[in-house]
Amino acid sequence: MHAFLFENRDPEDAVTLAAESAIREIVGKSNMDQVLYEQRDAIATDLVKSIQQQLDRVNAGIIISNVNVQNVQAPEQVQAAFDDAFKAGADRERLKNEGQAYANDVIPKAQGTAARLRQEAEAYKARVIAQAEGDAQRFNKVLDEYRKAPGVTRDRMYIDTMQQVYSNVTKVMVDSRNNSNLLYLPLDKLIQQAGAPLTVVPQPAAEPPNSPPTTVDVRSRENQRGRDREGR
Repeated sequence: MHAFLFENRDPEDAVTLAAESAIREIVGKSNMDQVLYEQRDAIATDLVKSIQQQLDRVNAGIIISNVNVQNVQAPEQVQAAFDDAFKAGADRERLKNEGQAYANDVIPKAQGTAARLRQEAEAYKARVIAQAEGDAQRFNKVLDEYRKAPGVTRDRMYIDTMQQVYSNVTKVMVDSRNNSNLLYLPLDKLIQQAGAPLTVVPQPAAEPPNSPPTTVDVRSRENQRGRDREGR
């Protein structure tokens, strides 16, 4: 109390001068981001120490307990440029975060797709190899049978091939005797309508030339031709 009352003419003014000096010293050693955002609490602590040291040197009789740093702004001459730089930094952080989020979304999907494609490729490889091995074994068995009975094996292969071919095509029965093109039976249509296998009855052999002529009902023949036209 004695020092505050008698050692200095204006102790309060000494506090102001000491604070201004400490601020210039500490702010001058720091960059703008530290002063405005990053280290404001640390700067306040350093200001308390610096101001107290200056007041102790002049025996001001004052103890500084706390310094509250408020309303920190850049100089007016560079405020616009500083705002632009701050916005650019914020945009950089935002774009970085968006890029990282996009990478976190795309990379797992790409890895999952790659793993699925690898599994499908392995499955296709195993299926093709198994099919090729089965075809080879089947061919070897056919070869053994062919060596035992070439004619029978050849006829059997021909019949199996024709059965496979004709199972996927339209089949029509025609009268091939005496160079006739008369349409008889659309087998595929009849099978689809009946829903059951169709049994074809073979026609009788042609009568010998010396046999007496057979009486033919003209009306029955015309009815047969009409049915044939509807089948076509």
